[in-house]
Amino acid sequence: MHPRRSAQEVLLCDLCETVPLQSHCELCNINLCGNCAVKHLSDSSKRHNVVPFLHRKSTPNYPKCPDHADKHCEIYCEKCGVPVCSTCALFGKHKGHDVSDILEKFSAKTESLQKDLIELETRIYPRYKEMASNVETEKAELETKYGKLTTDADEQGEILHREITAIVNRQKSAIAEMKTKHLDALNKNTEEITQKMAELKQIMSDLKSILKSNDVSLTSSYKSRNSQFRTLPPKVRVTLPSFSPQKINKDQLNEMFGSLSPFSINTEHGDTMKSAEAVSSPPVKPLLDEPRVTATIDTGYRPYSVSCLSEDQVWTCGNNDTMKLLNLQSELLTSIQTKSGRRPEDIAVTRNGDLVYTDYGDKTINLIKNKQIQTVITLQGWIPFRQGWRPRYVCCTVDNDLLVTMVSDDRKQSKVVRYSGSTEKQSIQFDDQGRPLYSSDNNYKYISENKNLDICVADWGASAVVVVNQSGKLRFRYTGHPSNTEQSFSPVGITTDSQSHILTADYYNDRIHILDQDGQFLRYIHCDLDRPLGLCVDIRDNLFVAECLTAKVKKIQYL
Repeated sequence: MHPRRSAQEVLLCDLCETVPLQSHCELCNINLCGNCAVKHLSDSSKRHNVVPFLHRKSTPNYPKCPDHADKHCEIYCEKCGVPVCSTCALFGKHKGHDVSDILEKFSAKTESLQKDLIELETRIYPRYKEMASNVETEKAELETKYGKLTTDADEQGEILHREITAIVNRQKSAIAEMKTKHLDALNKNTEEITQKMAELKQIMSDLKSILKSNDVSLTSSYKSRNSQFRTLPPKVRVTLPSFSPQKINKDQLNEMFGSLSPFSINTEHGDTMKSAEAVSSPPVKPLLDEPRVTATIDTGYRPYSVSCLSEDQVWTCGNNDTMKLLNLQSELLTSIQTKSGRRPEDIAVTRNGDLVYTDYGDKTINLIKNKQIQTVITLQGWIPFRQGWRPRYVCCTVDNDLLVTMVSDDRKQSKVVRYSGSTEKQSIQFDDQGRPLYSSDNNYKYISENKNLDICVADWGASAVVVVNQSGKLRFRYTGHPSNTEQSFSPVGITTDSQSHILTADYYNDRIHILDQDGQFLRYIHCDLDRPLGLCVDIRDNLFVAECLTAKVKKIQYL
């Protein structure tokens, strides 16, 4: 039996060899009992790292020296950057070089490898996996999407065929009606002529009888009617209609039929992920036990939306055509009227500090720069047989794109569209099973982008906050706290903060719901709110709440 093992295989201290071990020095690679560990640590001539034996790392596998077969490389040459044996370090080619404890290097390198492994497993590989999944999903959806385009083209062709057939039938009916009238006129003329001919035949027969009779009396009493018949019956003249076919303009026909948007395949440079060390996580800001109102702004009208320009200046829009820039003292700094004279549907401040507003009535998205209104996006007006869309609510993303919720002209469909400038980059409408992500009505659908790039929509019609990821895939739906026993959840305004919290206004319950980035309920904000509607946060995570009925905007500290 090994002298340091008992019958029960008790492991003993490497130094005293009598007391069961308790600790392990990772740098010296020896096992220690409690007393020996104290003595070992008192040796200040070298570094030690004593840990509980069960927490020790596995013993490293030292490489063999290529020059000395009986030696292991237990020293690290700093100059050459390689492990060496003691003989090489003292007498060989590494003599005089700076050396260090290989275990220290091994420990540091192992830690670096562990960090790499953690980053690969938790951050990098999942992103590759998600990208591969997205590509496979996109491939799987090709048949459906292109099939829908083909179906749309077929349906449009059928509609045009029906319209052309209807036009041809109307022309044929008109021709048949003209023919009937023409025939009626000719028949009437024939009757008149036939009647005159019958009279003429009778006169000619009478004259023949008189001449044949040689009767002086009959001959003397005869009165001629020839002058009456010298004027012939009227002749019916009908101008036969002619058909003048319109020359078919193929360009106009193509335009009438509709067109496909340009097809392009672009390979974008892949995003470069920051290393785990470079990812700057925002400082953790715990929620206050009691949120408090720090300022109240009088807007002078019923505010529907609010968007922060700075910590003490906010843009508002409400129930008229004027957008107001106000400070915390309720002073009007700027006011701008919409180009159309209608009230703006929603507003958002861009990364450059410019104001964007949507106009539901004229289907436009407008940018206000230096007090000048530029229409950057105009959605198509009504097109025969094709569905149109109207913009509702808008937010600006971290990339300075615009996310816009839209409703169809017939108010039966809803979607989210991403614009870069005036170019549509993305349309989000259905989940992986082809079901609509958003309710089909024309109710509130405020929108915000979270710090993790999720797209969050407060869907009043669905009584839910609908959150999809950057690719448009559904992450979760939040339908209110389960303990709610009051009015049903009525989400309207929505915003997000530096902690990736999602905040949404619960209109009829006069409160704000705070959720984490995965849709878990955290807390309510009450603060005597009265019909909260629009929301935004400033760069310091102060919350601004537009109260629809009080004409006020409240600034609330909740972190």
